Amino acid sequence: MAATAAETRMFLEVRRQLQSALLILGEPKEGGMPMDISIMPSSLQMKTPEGCTEIQLPAEVRLVPSSCRGLQFVTGDGLHLRLQAQAELGTKLISMFNQSSQAQECCTFYCQSCGEVIIKDRKLLRVLPLPSENWEALVGEWCCHPDPFANKPLHPQENDCFIGDSFFLVNLRTSLWQPRPELSPVEMCCVSSDNHCKLEPKANTKVICKRCKVMLGETVSSETTKFYMTEIIIQSSERSFPIIPRSRFVQSVITQCLVQLSSARSTFRFRIQGQDDKVYILLWLLNSDSLVIESLRNSKYIKKFPLLEDTLKADSSSAWSAIKVLYQPCIKSRNEKLVNLWESDISVHPLTLPSATCLELLLILSRSNANLPSSLRHMNSFQAEEPHSMTTTTRNP
Repeated sequence: MAATAAETRMFLEVRRQLQSALLILGEPKEGGMPMDISIMPSSLQMKTPEGCTEIQLPAEVRLVPSSCRGLQFVTGDGLHLRLQAQAELGTKLISMFNQSSQAQECCTFYCQSCGEVIIKDRKLLRVLPLPSENWEALVGEWCCHPDPFANKPLHPQENDCFIGDSFFLVNLRTSLWQPRPELSPVEMCCVSSDNHCKLEPKANTKVICKRCKVMLGETVSSETTKFYMTEIIIQSSERSFPIIPRSRFVQSVITQCLVQLSSARSTFRFRIQGQDDKVYILLWLLNSDSLVIESLRNSKYIKKFPLLEDTLKADSSSAWSAIKVLYQPCIKSRNEKLVNLWESDISVHPLTLPSATCLELLLILSRSNANLPSSLRHMNSFQAEEPHSMTTTTRNP
């Protein structure tokens, strides 16, 4: 095999439900030395005339050496093989809101980006999930009497927190921190039958962090505010603000959203769109049971994008849970036909985030895709990736 042991890259993806694994060894370079590879239940050993390199697998991962099959050499990647594997790793994602422990407690809402206190010491007596977007139509179909909820929006009371797909609804009537709608620059509006126009201010409902100026959410009414899950951390007031790297937080929250929605609604295709309804990413969830182990990961992208610095600090033999997705970027008018097709498909679920967060997510997916072995980066016309708690692939339909 044309690669020295010191330069060999190891990539192992374990499917926990299927108890199978894909192992990729080596990044062959011209002029390299032959290599002997030994696979043991808890380690991999690579021998060359210059020495021996051994990679220890995490304790929770065990391979079955006698089950090796499908051996092939892929140019640009190295040696591919499949084998049986066992992995017992409890997936622990960053909690968006621990309903059982935090309801009835005093909570503090923080800006995740800078730690600014948004709501302090709010006692939440009810933490309730919002119904699906078509709940009113379902009430009309199943009730034999007039809809009692007609034209009555579901707004939280003072000690409520309603949870949507990607946001929280909170009542800020008694909060010290009161986000107020700001006025945008004036715009022309026609106000009479004679088409006379006058200047009127256009209301801007964005809620902005006063410290770091990040968009946290939007005002829904005079008392109700929508906070996006990717921008807010809700913590018991007895605890201090948890410092979580931005990239890891975004990945973990989006992962939970995708897994929960796919489980509850059997939805596997998503439109990631900004608060202005502009579509940024088309995303297709493949599986959520992957475990990824990788050594000698490339850090060149980290130097370019500080947002991603935290993603490569893990030990070379550490493992992380991942979901595998296919994705298509839709910025700069890319994939317009596909966007129109998915927008008219009722099986595609929209997931709304602040526009800046959509771009952050696209950067995370792109970087994750670039870190995969080259043969795994595309599937048909989509792209593929495997970041922490998220694996991605790109493909064009």
